[in-house]
Amino acid sequence: MLPVEQYVAGLARKRMAAGVLFRDKAGRVLLLEPSYKPNWEIPGGAVEADESPWATATRELAEELGWERPLGQLLVVDYVRPQDSRPEGVVFVFDGGVLDETDLVGMVFTDGEILSAGFHSLDEARSKVKPLLADRLVVALQAAEQGVTALCEQGQRVA
Repeated sequence: MLPVEQYVAGLARKRMAAGVLFRDKAGRVLLLEPSYKPNWEIPGGAVEADESPWATATRELAEELGWERPLGQLLVVDYVRPQDSRPEGVVFVFDGGVLDETDLVGMVFTDGEILSAGFHSLDEARSKVKPLLADRLVVALQAAEQGVTALCEQGQRVA
């Protein structure tokens, strides 16, 4: 039998990320245009050490949009295989609820990380986000409609 420390040191490590799905009454999704990469994203980011995915989502909303809002239901848990020199990971998507254009009026992005934010149809989103996120958005919208949590692998629903 291995000592606990040795056993734990040998366990696999997975990266984690958490995001928040906001949508409008027309079913369009809120996307953010980052300044540091070409593809757009939903609000969210990488889970830091000793941080829960829901704490990450809350922190990222405050950092990126200056919003302090309660998170809704967990919509998606997505297992992502290793890719682009990144290790395997798990992505969580929480429901942010339904907004309208007035919620975006007067948004100020002070730290320079985000250039703009706006609602986009799924077709528009496909041209702005990575294919994996586009697939995840489809599942997240379905899960929000159905009031369920969807399990995914690579953005595709598994159960």
